[in-house]
Amino acid sequence: MSYKETRIPHQGAPPRTVLVVDDSALVRRVVCDLIAATGEFHVIGTASDGLDALAKVHALDPDIVTLDIEMPGIDGIAVLGYIMSEAPRAVVMLSGLESRGAVDMTMRALELGAVDFVRKPAGALGDETPVMASRLLDALRAAAVVNLRGVPMLGRVALPAERTRAAARGAHAAIAIASSTGGPRALLEVVPALTREFDAAVLIAQHMPRGFTAGLARRLDAMSSLGVSEAAHGEVVLANHVYIAPGGQHMTVTSDGTQARIALDGSAPVWGVRPAADPLFVSVAGHFGAACVGIVLTGMGRDGSAGLAAIRRAGGGAVVQDRATATVYGMPRSALEHAGADVVAPLRSIAESAFQLIGARRATGSAR
Repeated sequence: MSYKETRIPHQGAPPRTVLVVDDSALVRRVVCDLIAATGEFHVIGTASDGLDALAKVHALDPDIVTLDIEMPGIDGIAVLGYIMSEAPRAVVMLSGLESRGAVDMTMRALELGAVDFVRKPAGALGDETPVMASRLLDALRAAAVVNLRGVPMLGRVALPAERTRAAARGAHAAIAIASSTGGPRALLEVVPALTREFDAAVLIAQHMPRGFTAGLARRLDAMSSLGVSEAAHGEVVLANHVYIAPGGQHMTVTSDGTQARIALDGSAPVWGVRPAADPLFVSVAGHFGAACVGIVLTGMGRDGSAGLAAIRRAGGGAVVQDRATATVYGMPRSALEHAGADVVAPLRSIAESAFQLIGARRATGSAR
């Protein structure tokens, strides 16, 4: 989900093959040209609709599929569902409009197992092609190292219990989460497992472009017993609420002298991404001290490593997703190397591990 994450060097192995699927001949040509220019991937074929795509997945057996979401007839969601159930492989979605419907379809694709998505330019292709080229290359590199065995391990998410009304109050403990490639799918398992028993604010930095984090928040809110929203600058950080950093902005925690508040800014990307987890984690450690837990989930690169180290230095807990269930193991591996962890857990146990760490700190008086 990043813009400029760790590059995967080409080391002499045959390039990964890519099937390009889009109902627009112009987009197919542009995507094929961008892929050819990388020198790292080889276009093995193209398809203009869903039926053509399914036939060529079987005939050509590509390593990676780039798949348009909105196509006439069989759309990209239906094609993706078939691929992941019958012929699993890495899929990168191509998403067009930023309408609510299109964003929600993109979120659904990520839940079904797409590795990442790339926004197609809204205007003339030539104006935004360099940005698309950079994002496409990052997404293909992530697809090249994806752990397909980890994707089907996502458990079925139960419908949330009915929300109970309680007086809003400022948070005295926090859980900070870093996630990137494969993150929306992972968050769909972790966030619904967080309950009011945690009695903590939850702050999430998911690497995702502007316009899509609101859709992620809506989806998580519909599946969770805690309220979930895209964060707004200056709002009070409340216990038992989940805040998603808006795409294109860093999110940190500041203090007004009496309580924690959300701060958003458009400062330079960190590790090539914005929002980044490191600034969030460092600020959470500074405000909440030992009364916080950092969680590093799936993703490429090393974002979250320095922040997790800051949380541990402040006395907070650290949970890192294990290799077997991570879609891409880059961020968890880097976190372990640079910060260590109290717990290395499979996806299904992440929430419980965080609960135990927060509980232990309350029991010893470290957390208020």
